[in-house]
Amino acid sequence: MRSARDSACRVLSPILLASAIAGGVAGAAEAQWAQWGGPNRDFKLASADLSTEWPQDGPPRLWTRDLGEGYSAISVDDGILYTMYRRDDDTEVVVAMDAASGATRWEHAYDASVSGLNVGKGAGPHSTPLITAGRVYTVGVRTFLLCLDAQTGEVIWSRDLWKEFDAEPSGRGYSSSPLAYMGMVILPVGGKDGHGVMAFDLESGEVAWNSQDFGPTFSSPLIVDVDGQDQLVVFEGTHIIGLEPGSGELLWTFPHPTQYNVNAATPVWGPDGHLYVSSAYDAGSRVVRLARANGKTQVEEVWYDHGMKVHHGTAIRLGEMVYGSSGDFGPAFLMGAHVKTGEMTAKQRGFAKANLVGAGEHLILLDEDGMLAILRPGPEKLEVLAQAQIFSGLCWTVPTLVGTTLYARDRKQIVALDLAAR
Repeated sequence: MRSARDSACRVLSPILLASAIAGGVAGAAEAQWAQWGGPNRDFKLASADLSTEWPQDGPPRLWTRDLGEGYSAISVDDGILYTMYRRDDDTEVVVAMDAASGATRWEHAYDASVSGLNVGKGAGPHSTPLITAGRVYTVGVRTFLLCLDAQTGEVIWSRDLWKEFDAEPSGRGYSSSPLAYMGMVILPVGGKDGHGVMAFDLESGEVAWNSQDFGPTFSSPLIVDVDGQDQLVVFEGTHIIGLEPGSGELLWTFPHPTQYNVNAATPVWGPDGHLYVSSAYDAGSRVVRLARANGKTQVEEVWYDHGMKVHHGTAIRLGEMVYGSSGDFGPAFLMGAHVKTGEMTAKQRGFAKANLVGAGEHLILLDEDGMLAILRPGPEKLEVLAQAQIFSGLCWTVPTLVGTTLYARDRKQIVALDLAAR
């Protein structure tokens, strides 16, 4: 349990940062993207003055560099990019790069064999670095949790979650991205004997609390405000659950089963108390409404529909609509659903399975075939304003937007694109 002294040192998530990237790559006073999902963990920037008229070969490239295998997204803080990649079958790497040029600042490599894992679609790593208070927190495919100095890459502390807490990862390796809260780093560990979710002290790595008995999950957790109370939402293999983030106490649970107990997409929260979740594998989309009464959280299903199935991509809420790429192993469609009714009125063909990022009133799309696009979404349609092929390899990594600079990667390269309006 946390002491009062510990709780006084609060590291909030979402992490809100406002410094500009050095070297003029991103606009001043724009929030950094220092964790999975960006400033508010919802894959959105409130505003961005983006160009909707691109040359045939796409928006201007600021730089391109080889990187290496992996699906880890790119975190950005104070002019430095952080991500992870695989050097070979036995080695994972955490890398820091200069945002203005892509040049390597430091790397930390460590043993992480893929022996026994399903690497048919790539060996990972899958998790995205968390940057807070001058440190980088990462989790590799074999559930090795690292705390590194953000400037030097020096190891400050580490935990072997598989060895210590019997947290054997799923067949494709660990995927969830860590979250900072109240001086702790929180993540679904998937360990036995009450180690489904765990919190570790940011400074020392000591266990702050552990809770629940579910196994590994692909989805990443988030903090939501339910009528003034912070709650930790975890989307595990069969249920959505809510925990008290300071102690791990179970507050509520709601079933969301899938064919293979795989819930991979990050839930989408709205200030009106509506929580959207979606899964592939014969599941679908569901909205539940959370509200507090008499000291307890009430969970009410608002709607469920089998028609929209977000596999492992991102879903974005804009106003009363939530948008996502629906599909798993067959054709995928961009779809939009009314959050409060479930009515699915917007549909767009022409893209493969995709990730979305919100930028003001626009959506940026990167599909798995390497097609980048910018769209104007509406309740009835998604209008494609510009598109260009930027990669030829498999693209399952959600891009990162800082100001008007977009950082994207496939399984071989990373690129910085200038999306600024002119």
